[in-house]
Amino acid sequence: MAENMMPGGVPLGKLPISPQATPGPEIGIPIQPGTPVPAVGPNPLEKYFRQPKIYITLPSKGAYWPPGSIEMPDNGELPVYAMTAKDEMRFKTPDALMNGQATVDVIQSCFPNIKNAWVLPILDLDTLLIAMRIATYGETLELTSPVPVTGEDKAFSIDMRTILDKFINVSYDNVVTHSGLNITIQPLTYLQFTKTALKSFEEQRIFQTVQDKEMPEDEKISTFNASFAKLTSLTIDVIKNSIAQIQVDGQIVVDVNQISEFIDKADKEFYAAITAHIDVQKKKFEVEPMRVESSEEEQKQGVPKTYEVPIAFDQSNFFVSGS
Repeated sequence: MAENMMPGGVPLGKLPISPQATPGPEIGIPIQPGTPVPAVGPNPLEKYFRQPKIYITLPSKGAYWPPGSIEMPDNGELPVYAMTAKDEMRFKTPDALMNGQATVDVIQSCFPNIKNAWVLPILDLDTLLIAMRIATYGETLELTSPVPVTGEDKAFSIDMRTILDKFINVSYDNVVTHSGLNITIQPLTYLQFTKTALKSFEEQRIFQTVQDKEMPEDEKISTFNASFAKLTSLTIDVIKNSIAQIQVDGQIVVDVNQISEFIDKADKEFYAAITAHIDVQKKKFEVEPMRVESSEEEQKQGVPKTYEVPIAFDQSNFFVSGS
């Protein structure tokens, strides 16, 4: 009998060929040609499909999203669904993580209102990731970090809602005024951010290659100079992509080529002013380290009374059950 069984214990030849209405032929008997097959109705498992676990407001409030990339509810609150098993597996694929595709796919799975996550403003990214984790694993994040001086690993718990609340209440200032110019900036999209990170990663690898003791010295210098020039260009391109428009003398410049020419030929003070403003806005949306108070026993070992524990959101371990 065992050799006549399909995987799962279904006898061969007894597989249902098509859904049948009642009355109808016996289950397992093939339908004769020409026999009408009733339309499949609603899935009886539909009530067990995912439901929104929480609702969040984006730091951007929907600004900087291109038309059609997001469907913003009237109340501004996006429903957040827990990750599926398929979503979890996506975060375990190194290549998809590196090029950003896994993050895009999972965000669009957990936020049905988001239609194109590639163009999400980067200031919304951490809020989306935290909300997905809360919806999937709960509000507490467990992490391990070495204790200063002793170096012993210690477990800590973080309430992710406090970080989420901080991001939602932070405002993004998008105007820089300098020497009569009103410069409107915009956050990078996730696509721009990912491309920049990949290029930077490749150039850093080249820098490491230059450390090869067997490489001829003249080749090292040539490779180093080329890599340094690319990294410099990459840094300037980030600033160029962050400028939406420049208003001067009653005119508004939005042409990307003209803005690029301006950055290339303006005094360094203009570039420095824009860079400083962007850095300030970026820091507003960074996760601050957790302040920890050491125990009396640890203090006897030389551990400071208070110290900081960095919090990093790495998709490869941030979205793991129990982490």
